[in-house]
Amino acid sequence: MDVEKKYFSNISFRERAIFEGAISMAALFHQFIGTPVNKKTAKSLEMAISDSLQLQPAIEKVEVSIDLRRVKQANTEFNYVSLSGDMLDVRIHSKINDSIAIVRMEFIEELNYPLMYVEDINTVD
Repeated sequence: MDVEKKYFSNISFRERAIFEGAISMAALFHQFIGTPVNKKTAKSLEMAISDSLQLQPAIEKVEVSIDLRRVKQANTEFNYVSLSGDMLDVRIHSKINDSIAIVRMEFIEELNYPLMYVEDINTVD
C-alpha cells in the first residue's frame, strides 16, 4: 500500500514534516509526564525519551534536556519527583523528502507554561 499517496497526498511535504514532529511531541508529553525522576536518573530518562521517539516515522533527531534545577526544587523526602512539562526542553527534528521541521517544547517563564511550537522549518538543498 502506498501510504503517502493514500493518506498524505492532500498536504505538502512541509506540512507533513510539521505534522510528524507535532504528533511526536504530543506523544512525548502524554507518555512521559508523571515519570518518576531524580538527578541520578535524569540522563537515562532523557535518552529513553529520545530513543523511543526516534523510532517514529520521519523523526531524524530528538534533543531532550531535563532541567535538574527544577527537579531539585521539586524534590521530595523520597528523593524523586514526577516529571512535569516545566522540566523539559525538547527539540524534535522531522524530515519528509526535502522538508525539515524542528518542533520545540520549552518552559516559557512569562507564560508560566511549557509551550510547544514550530521553531524552524526549512528545505534541504
